[in-house]
Amino acid sequence: MNVDDIVRDALREQAAEQAPATAGFADRVLTVRRRRRTRRIVLGAAAAVAVIAVGVTVPLMDSGKDDVRPSGGIVTPKKVESRPDQSPPRDRISVGGTTLAGYSVPKKVRKSADSAVYERTYYLLNPKTGRYDKAADWSWVAVAPGGKTAAVLERDLPASRIGLLDLTTGKVERWIDVDHGVGGLTFSRDGRKLVATTYSANPDRLIKAQGDVEWMPPWTSSRTGFYVLDLASGDGAWTEIKLAGDSDDPMGGTMLNSRQDFSLTDDGRHVWEGRPTEPGYVFYDLTGKEVPVPAGYTYLDWSVDAGRSPDGKLVAGGFAGKKWKTSSYVFDARTGKKTEVRGQQLIAWVGNEQLIAWDMGENDKNEHHNRLVLVTLGSDKEIPLSGFRRGDTPDGAGRWEPLFAQP
Repeated sequence: MNVDDIVRDALREQAAEQAPATAGFADRVLTVRRRRRTRRIVLGAAAAVAVIAVGVTVPLMDSGKDDVRPSGGIVTPKKVESRPDQSPPRDRISVGGTTLAGYSVPKKVRKSADSAVYERTYYLLNPKTGRYDKAADWSWVAVAPGGKTAAVLERDLPASRIGLLDLTTGKVERWIDVDHGVGGLTFSRDGRKLVATTYSANPDRLIKAQGDVEWMPPWTSSRTGFYVLDLASGDGAWTEIKLAGDSDDPMGGTMLNSRQDFSLTDDGRHVWEGRPTEPGYVFYDLTGKEVPVPAGYTYLDWSVDAGRSPDGKLVAGGFAGKKWKTSSYVFDARTGKKTEVRGQQLIAWVGNEQLIAWDMGENDKNEHHNRLVLVTLGSDKEIPLSGFRRGDTPDGAGRWEPLFAQP
């Protein structure tokens, strides 16, 4: 059975309703800043975008009309654009408006005899060409909903300013200066706010213990707190979050990963962080006071990139491996009831019933030899979206990591 047959068979079983597209706020902010004239984008532009790159392109069932973004936004056809022969991808991968906005390739760079840095080289989607262009200037990239604007940090971390990058032109349209060095960035669900995690040292630094041959993160974190920045104005206060050492840790560490960035809850009322110890997270109000777990977040797993579904009713969970050799759990956010879905690792939601995941080939025995696939709740079919990553580098060296943007 070839790829076209797999796609057709899988789509017959997929009747997931696609969430209504909303305009990307970050895109509108940059448009206002540049004071461009508002242009009317006709629906016919969708056809032009659809033929930018050649690949397996099949309409999604019940997808509705094309998403036409205002104020210079890109046209995002609600169809499957897959590149099963490309790894890393050269041409756009997109499913129902959830788009691979870019990817990074990690590398360990030695700085001295006993120190190194885990550096990422980014390749970002150019909405005009539909191809991924190298963006070597940035050490960290977060893409806003809509996929046209990115927040970026320069190469040396922690950074003293945050750039707002227009992905179409490749130019930084505005800089936001900060008083506390920033090491990580995350957009809010609606794209109106940006969470900047601050550190006193590079959160991606690596050390080599005496007599050790492996590079590893330091035992203690240098994280200091966070900003919640309003994207339109660039304003926002810094909140300090002090680190308390764990008395049970013989190494005197903080029981926190060297890089442990903050994120906003969907309603924007709380900031949360992942933890390597149970229950796996801590929530704060915007003043830095620890608060109880908000409703709908009990089953959140910080190590699973997909997180909560757009409607907040489901939460992507960790590896299951019960019904299939490789599968993951999805939890009901309210009751905790779990179901299995295909895929090793859940990366991003497509609407409320489909997800993009990493998964191995059917008869593959190497867990590191995997590719991006589209999976659907209640279906045992999956659609390949990319080629397979190399399976001979389990430590991550040379393996590309996806960066998805939702509508």
